Amino acid sequence: MGRFDLERKELIDTLRNKGITDETVLMAMSCVERHLFVDPMYVNRAYEDNALPIGSQQTISQPYTVAFMTQSLQLSKEMKVLEIGTGSGYQAAVIAMIGCRVFTIERHLSLLNSARKIFDQLNLRIASKGGDGTVGWKEHAPYDAIIVTAGAPKIPEALVSQLKDGGRIAIPVGDRESQQLVIGTKKGDSISTVIADGFKFVPLIGKNGWN
Repeated sequence: MGRFDLERKELIDTLRNKGITDETVLMAMSCVERHLFVDPMYVNRAYEDNALPIGSQQTISQPYTVAFMTQSLQLSKEMKVLEIGTGSGYQAAVIAMIGCRVFTIERHLSLLNSARKIFDQLNLRIASKGGDGTVGWKEHAPYDAIIVTAGAPKIPEALVSQLKDGGRIAIPVGDRESQQLVIGTKKGDSISTVIADGFKFVPLIGKNGWN
């Protein structure tokens, strides 16, 4: 048994009890070692179902949030997924573990460099770059799914345009203090959405987000 194997198993049980039903997501999260992505100061809290600080005034998302957003995208192997806000790299690693091709953007280069080191350590083939995620990553579009890990004032048009027809987006939308999680499906030129409450994110900074 590894150092945190039991804690990781207990976390998966917690996520199941909270209503996460996608076994592919649960399996991926049972394989990704969250303690590698948290600040060493918080390593003993890595498998609590809580967000934790990671520096640059950012957080590693609560595991339930990661599971819920990932489940809402209805991912399967070989799908192409764009992530806005690499942060610690944990969310990208979970999506990569499902077998998706992940492209991720982070504006804080110190966080991006840390995440890249972990991706290399875990042999995860994740394409990443530093920059403004609100404009997306056009070169690799269209995407089957887009996940945004920070709260936006509205869904950026640039991201919608880079989504495949029938593709899904998960993005928190609201003001800087509180957001609703919007799960959207692209149909032609429009997006049909469902809303989930009870989530809180750091602000999405950029040309098509908060300035």
